[in-house]
Amino acid sequence: MQESQTMRISGLAKQMQAEGKDIVSLSAGEPDFPTPDFVCQAGIDAIRSGFTRYTPNAGIAELKDAIVAKFRRDNGLEFSPAEIIVSNGGKQTLANTMLALCQEGDEVIVPAPFWVSFPEMARLAGAEPVIVSTTMETGYKITPAQLEAAVTERTRLLVLNSPSNPTGSVYSEEEVRALMKVLEDREIFVLSDEMYDQIVYGEVKPFSPARVDSMRDRVIVSNGVSKTYSMTGWRIGYLAGPKWLIGACGKIQSQTTSNANSIAQKAAVAALLGDQSIVEERRLEFRKRRDFMHGALNDIPGISAALPEGAFYIFPSVAEVLGKTFNGKTLHNSTDVAEFLLAEHYVATVPGDAFGAPENLRLSYAASIAELEKAVGRIRTALA
Repeated sequence: MQESQTMRISGLAKQMQAEGKDIVSLSAGEPDFPTPDFVCQAGIDAIRSGFTRYTPNAGIAELKDAIVAKFRRDNGLEFSPAEIIVSNGGKQTLANTMLALCQEGDEVIVPAPFWVSFPEMARLAGAEPVIVSTTMETGYKITPAQLEAAVTERTRLLVLNSPSNPTGSVYSEEEVRALMKVLEDREIFVLSDEMYDQIVYGEVKPFSPARVDSMRDRVIVSNGVSKTYSMTGWRIGYLAGPKWLIGACGKIQSQTTSNANSIAQKAAVAALLGDQSIVEERRLEFRKRRDFMHGALNDIPGISAALPEGAFYIFPSVAEVLGKTFNGKTLHNSTDVAEFLLAEHYVATVPGDAFGAPENLRLSYAASIAELEKAVGRIRTALA
């Protein structure tokens, strides 16, 4: 396995900030907004009431019921509490699924650009990630023909991430149904990472493959409260799927971490069932930042960026910069470009190499417009 590049770059940026350097960090995948007050209050109330002991391994009943309500309200999905497990963040739900489903010799299809942990989780489970590359021209989305070509007798799982980290692309209902058509007569599962389902901007709305009747028993949906409610540090993710698989994930979790944080579970109930207007307010702010970044980056010679449809990342190509030199050092790939921007111009980004796209950078626009303007100005100066 490789270490997470996003965690590595974020750690390096924080270290440089601690040394007194004026770093603009666009590397971390977390909102800059605070956790909503009413959510924090629920956590405080949980502490004061003594709700600080072990909970059931799969999560408290109150939170499972809230998750059932969320899936019904936001995604048009019906699950029972027995089909849900609460874990220590979205990462654990995904890792549990791969560990439960995959073994030596299996293959996991991962469209690229991909979230950095997907291939490594497959390897951790003993499986082999099969990377299927997409391009800006195809909206960074895999086609049914590509999926058909990637399937073998060893294929166990397809990972689908919409809205996507790092590209911000969103699969439409028509596109999801076409992909599921390829798999419906095969014993292949789908792990649908829907962590950014409430952060979308255009007419294309996320459509869960779990809504395709023929695939209902083979789709596992992962989500969490981290991005929608600015609760990254609270570490609450949740998984919904076939009861037998949720049970298997529960076995794994019972022998690794046990239950998720008791206090954070109470806060997550408040987040999912409380006033959702704050989600819309923040979505609109993210859209302003997206529009600014898309226009500003495309104005810089050597950079081209697609307009993200969701999440809070933009994934510009720096292909025209590659091969150029600075102080005798050639920028061969996006890692070189990212290290150059950080070391020389104090802008932290994440190299696309980590996402299976060596000609791109991932920039998070979960920062104020003032910070984004500063970052873009420094990038413009750097590449000039």
